Amino acid sequence: MFADLVYDENNNPLELANVGGDAHYVIDDDGFHRHIDAEEVDRKVVAFFVEQLQGNQDIAVEQMMKMTGQDDLMAKAAMDAQIRNVNVDDIVGQILPQQARDMLAMMGFRIILNYHGEIVRMDQPSAPADDDF
Repeated sequence: MFADLVYDENNNPLELANVGGDAHYVIDDDGFHRHIDAEEVDRKVVAFFVEQLQGNQDIAVEQMMKMTGQDDLMAKAAMDAQIRNVNVDDIVGQILPQQARDMLAMMGFRIILNYHGEIVRMDQPSAPADDDF
């Protein structure tokens, strides 16, 4: 799901390899190639985003209403329910379009893994402060 956005701690992009039909991120550990289950990493990243979305539900609904041009109680209730019911399992396994991954990369989004396949950090773009406008 996040191919081209996953790096090791030395800032090297990780390749994606299929092993037994399952995708794996490959970390080069001084010539030894460690295969990290991509779904496991992707699931943790998606869970983080879902948690952030649900934790900021009021802001997200407000922005969704502005984007869709809807400003009624029924639309708000529907959007609230939609965010409450976001399920990690429904998202993981889907393909993030290359254009979306390219855009995330241009904004500086990166997932950094250590040699054990643990997420060390996620570099994310941040919104500019209000006084930056």
